[in-house]
Amino acid sequence: ARPIAAASTACAAYHRLPPPRFAADAYAKAVEALVRAEGIELVIPTCEEVFYLGRLWQHRAMPARLFAPEMAMLARVHDKHAFIRLAQSLGLDVPETILLQSEADLDGVRGQSRELVFKPVWSRFARDVLLRPSPDELDAVRPSPAAPWVAQRYIAGEEISAYAVAVEGELKALALYCSLYRAGMGAGICFEPVGDAAARRFVETFVAGAGWTGQISFDLMRENNGTVLPLECNPRAVSGLHFFRDPRRFADAVLEDGAEVKPDVTAPQTVRLAMWIYGMPAALRSGGLGSFRQAMHDADELLDWPGDPAPKRAQWRTLAEIAGTALRQRISLQAASTRDIEWNGPEQD
Repeated sequence: ARPIAAASTACAAYHRLPPPRFAADAYAKAVEALVRAEGIELVIPTCEEVFYLGRLWQHRAMPARLFAPEMAMLARVHDKHAFIRLAQSLGLDVPETILLQSEADLDGVRGQSRELVFKPVWSRFARDVLLRPSPDELDAVRPSPAAPWVAQRYIAGEEISAYAVAVEGELKALALYCSLYRAGMGAGICFEPVGDAAARRFVETFVAGAGWTGQISFDLMRENNGTVLPLECNPRAVSGLHFFRDPRRFADAVLEDGAEVKPDVTAPQTVRLAMWIYGMPAALRSGGLGSFRQAMHDADELLDWPGDPAPKRAQWRTLAEIAGTALRQRISLQAASTRDIEWNGPEQD
């Protein structure tokens, strides 16, 4: 879909590229040609195109720098089992997480299903997640080496999301936040900043141990005793980026080796269009209309930028394009929003 940012006054030019998921070679050639033609020195991924760019930089001598780790590390942290093993190797506490690659693996944990969360190794937006299912509900799960799943211990507590930027293992930016409303079980559409020392220690330890350069995000759980455990990792930008509004300070920290930049936004953030699409129906189902109205009143519209009104208007065009894809493919809006860029593991390559 045409990105909202293409309408921004900050955008000097917009080039539509082939879909990397369905035309990987054409995408790679187009990116390389664009980088060379425009004299681009730095490429900053935003979503799952990072994996296709990582592979491109792995196999070609590109004239620009990619603000992301090497492809092997990107794939490792995106893998919901390998990420937990990596965090454990760095001395971090992790929940029990079992790799499922066959019916036999699944049968081995079927008896404990009410204590576990099941999800595909390669997935996003909590898609296909089974939360403490009955043994019979697992009949629909078909794990294989090409499409593995994980069974992870269910953790009671408060979910914390983390967005971070690091350079050579040094933390340069960190936003911790909780989602008040979500698109289904997945991405937050109304979220507020939080503080948590244990969550910060987790992020600092992980990026330092991994020698991370680039953007990275985590889904964490804070147990009632204050322990913070990781659920999964996404090596890309997420909603927490919206808690940074000073572009000069952010760029200085991330690109010019300046001091760590702290979030400068303290109010809850939301996309009101998404709240009407997802939040309102959820509020009607739960009887929480009062909370919905309060959230809409308290939260700032994250697309409101002084002197730059076009992106807010452009979201309607983007929504129409995504909705068209959803109707044609008979998939959800969320699935349609990433259909052309999502990366589902090395077996997809």
